[in-house]
Amino acid sequence: MLKKYFGLALAVCLFLSTWGMAQSQATPSSSLGEQLGQEMAELHQGDRPIPTPLVAQAPRMPVQSEMVTYGTLEEKPLMGYLVAPADPSEALPAIVVIHEWWGLNDNIKMMSDRLAGEGYRVLAVDLYGGETADNPEEALQLVTKANNHPEQLFDNLALAYEYLKTEHNAPKVASLGWCFGGRWSLNMGLLLPDQLDAVVIYYGGGMVTDPEQLKTLEMPILGIFGELDQNPSVETVREFEATLQALGKTAEIHVYKGADHAFANPSGTRYNAKAAADAWEKTIAFLNRYLRGQESSTSNSEA
Repeated sequence: MLKKYFGLALAVCLFLSTWGMAQSQATPSSSLGEQLGQEMAELHQGDRPIPTPLVAQAPRMPVQSEMVTYGTLEEKPLMGYLVAPADPSEALPAIVVIHEWWGLNDNIKMMSDRLAGEGYRVLAVDLYGGETADNPEEALQLVTKANNHPEQLFDNLALAYEYLKTEHNAPKVASLGWCFGGRWSLNMGLLLPDQLDAVVIYYGGGMVTDPEQLKTLEMPILGIFGELDQNPSVETVREFEATLQALGKTAEIHVYKGADHAFANPSGTRYNAKAAADAWEKTIAFLNRYLRGQESSTSNSEA
């Protein structure tokens, strides 16, 4: 066990050294966390995580959930939302879910329930230490604080992975995140390039396109993006896709016409039902293929 944790800690240190150099081109007048936070704030001007009846979508099969401690950082417990099918009969493939810039709120728990209803054990991590935001001003403070301490976020995700592997014997583990969590889903892949089994990115800002970093990835990647989004822009998404292709990586990248940032969030003001439904179908097919070895037919439309 100690050897495993030492390996993860070493991976964090090595990754931070390269990640920090790649991200150090932020403007000198502001910290990296502030810059990334401001970019997200611009995207979410006037936005609110407003609950709607759509949030209540039921999972495909009954699930059971609980809040669990999946690790400890700086002598503080890491609390996450763990959900799985009721009465699972075997060790299940697992998904680390990473929240949007609003935090681990009811919408993220609902999406975790839906994922678990597809036959997965899901751990929705908390990168904000128990806090959530109801408006962009609060979210900006939380995301800036988090981004200013990337080493803690990497440690958090490494412990989530280790928890699912050791406590629940997960045969395979994927990461999936939206917005802020989309970027950190990719970062988790970069942190554990030969351990994580799949990465799903929903419109993650601050995308890494550097071939030297992306070449380490060994897992398949699914990217879901909106045509109207500016963080990342379509140009950045296509650069990301072209780099992965040039490196011979397995990647599926989808850009939805007429869809904006956060289009898959049913509790947000930019929700695009048609695009979100198609993206969900592609996500489940991708996870089933690479975590279960199951092929399924999916829609080719990009709404």
